[in-house]
Amino acid sequence: MKNLWDDTQASVCKNDLALRVYTSNLLGENDALVLHGGGNTSVKIKENGEDILYVKGSGWDLVSIKEEGFAPVRLSALLEMAKLESLSDTDMVLGQKAAMTNPEAPNPSVEAILHALIPFKFVDHTHADAIVTLSNSKEGEALIAELFPDFLIIPYVMPGFILAHTIHKMTKDFDWQKCRGIILHHHGIFTFDDDARRSYEKMIEAVTAAETFLDSRTTLSLNISEPKAHLDTDTLKALIEKAKGQKVVMAIDQSPLALKYASQTHLKAFATRGVLTPEHIIRTKRIPLVIKDRDMAGAITEYLAAYMAYFNHYAENETMLNPAPNYAVVKEYGVVLFGKNEKETHILRDIVTHTMQAVLRADQLGGYRSISEKDSFEMEYWELEQAKIKA
Repeated sequence: MKNLWDDTQASVCKNDLALRVYTSNLLGENDALVLHGGGNTSVKIKENGEDILYVKGSGWDLVSIKEEGFAPVRLSALLEMAKLESLSDTDMVLGQKAAMTNPEAPNPSVEAILHALIPFKFVDHTHADAIVTLSNSKEGEALIAELFPDFLIIPYVMPGFILAHTIHKMTKDFDWQKCRGIILHHHGIFTFDDDARRSYEKMIEAVTAAETFLDSRTTLSLNISEPKAHLDTDTLKALIEKAKGQKVVMAIDQSPLALKYASQTHLKAFATRGVLTPEHIIRTKRIPLVIKDRDMAGAITEYLAAYMAYFNHYAENETMLNPAPNYAVVKEYGVVLFGKNEKETHILRDIVTHTMQAVLRADQLGGYRSISEKDSFEMEYWELEQAKIKA
């Protein structure tokens, strides 16, 4: 992974927040680190004798974030919240908002408490492909432990307050000076330092180590250049629009990667093993539609029934999302994406592309394994997302 740090550009930064913007943009430039709103960063700054955490605000992308995209939150309030034994994420968001020094700033990241707990000025968090590929393999725990002996390694925990409180308890007697970062299984990686450049470079070094390992143990042999199957795309589009109850913008991916993915034996079992990182589930759903023959209507009916069964199994008082698929893997044809508009379809394509690469590599490390179905439901029906729907 290329280190993009530039001394000339960095020297223009007048203060710590400007440096925070600069290195956040560097992280965001690489889609092998973050995609479409993924990841978050922060810097701790003393203002009027008070420690303030400036953390990435909701709705901002790291690649384009500016100073006004960071939410200023009183560090002391966040640290007190971390000590609570329980706190709903809705109450956490309200508490973080109340602790902001500028109420006009965007809502703080849901990982703000975790950023506050890490006792370094600069904190960087990404969903690096190489890291989640390793941790989403069946041998992931052993591989991560071997490659990153000086990192704090956390089993999968739901993002937000539960994750922050878990790390709070794990680090009560922890020597942070001996820790080079945190790896969250199935989620991503944190690096940190009191120097912006070193925090960024620790991220690049860690991800490079993971990439080097993957290159030594796996390969992407993309030797299929033409589809072997035909698809009636007009009929599929009409069926999907009927299932969704709305118009869609459809895109077809017949890249060598998509053709390789869609040519796998036992395609349905292969392509329905879950998301690469939990955040993706809001965009892609847990699994795609899989079409193996000409009976597209039957495949969609089966998908809808399976989704409703999944919802009914885990739901308590949630409102069901649209059960129709957001993308399809079509046997020996490729991948078809269904978005509300061009932008959403483009985002879906990016996420699915990175997922396909990771799945094919993880299978060479003993097998791909995502978070559980139950954990997937909890992420897909996160109370913060449900609150938006009910509002």
